Amino acid sequence: MKLPRRSFLYLVAGTAALPALSYVARAQAYPSRPVRIVVGFAPGGPTDVFARVAARWLSDHLSQQFVVENRPGAGSNIATEMVVNASPDGYTLLLTAPANTINATLYDKLSFNFIRDIEPVASIVRTTYVIVVNPAIPAKTVPEFISYAKANPGSINMASAGSGTPQHVAGELFKMMTGIEMVHVPYRGAAPALTDLIGGQVQVMFDNMTSSLEFIRAGKLRALAVTSSTRSALLPNIPTVSDFVPGFEASAQFGLGAPKNTPVEIVAKLNKEINASLADPKIKQRFADLAAEVLPGSPAEFGKLVAAETEKWAKVVRFSGAKPD
Repeated sequence: MKLPRRSFLYLVAGTAALPALSYVARAQAYPSRPVRIVVGFAPGGPTDVFARVAARWLSDHLSQQFVVENRPGAGSNIATEMVVNASPDGYTLLLTAPANTINATLYDKLSFNFIRDIEPVASIVRTTYVIVVNPAIPAKTVPEFISYAKANPGSINMASAGSGTPQHVAGELFKMMTGIEMVHVPYRGAAPALTDLIGGQVQVMFDNMTSSLEFIRAGKLRALAVTSSTRSALLPNIPTVSDFVPGFEASAQFGLGAPKNTPVEIVAKLNKEINASLADPKIKQRFADLAAEVLPGSPAEFGKLVAAETEKWAKVVRFSGAKPD
């Protein structure tokens, strides 16, 4: 039977609209089964805790379980590769961390390109570092520390949680911008590094606020400055590095990513819920207790932030010659 021209055009138009309708229907139905949030680090660390706070909120508000799955190894590359290769359907997500932006340059050969292969979904929080020194070091301010380092070249040992870690590259950025010399001493994690810093085996560390705070308050370590662009509410009397080294900023951004080509409707749905969580007073306080500042925004804004951080740390990694452990 031959269709009239008008009926034929309606049929064509309706058929063309089917993919769009299926995407909308998929987003409305999402999630219809449990969702994995993959974390590239062991349980108990900041990245894992941030993931679990987000997972709890999403589980409560999207009526499906969001389950944190820890896949540590290779500086989070194992977890990232797993998500990159997952189906882009919103059921496998990545808790992104500073390591992702650093590893893009730190590792010579990766099977993925983080910016190209991971879809930015939502930024969650930002944390800062603090420059802490052993109290035996005479410097009490950043200018005094710079002067002391220049007067004693090569005599200051800078601890970190490992080569290429955020603590390491933050210290290398400081070296790059001030022209001082410090000998990098990598450890297998922040805890042993802090133990040796307190014991005087090393002299300085650019450490996470959360792990250093109790030692600062107990007088076992001296805080010189925080590395964020503004002062921290946890250490309101401690200045920023940029007060003395203009333009210096080092912070850690955490967020949610998905495999490339995840439907935009699903990305938008997740982004909306994450931003809703960050506006909740209880969630904001929970993150504040972890020395983290909420970081709401759109997927596009998160993508720009990731790109900027990747470019920034690429320069520092090349300057330092850092290699993965």
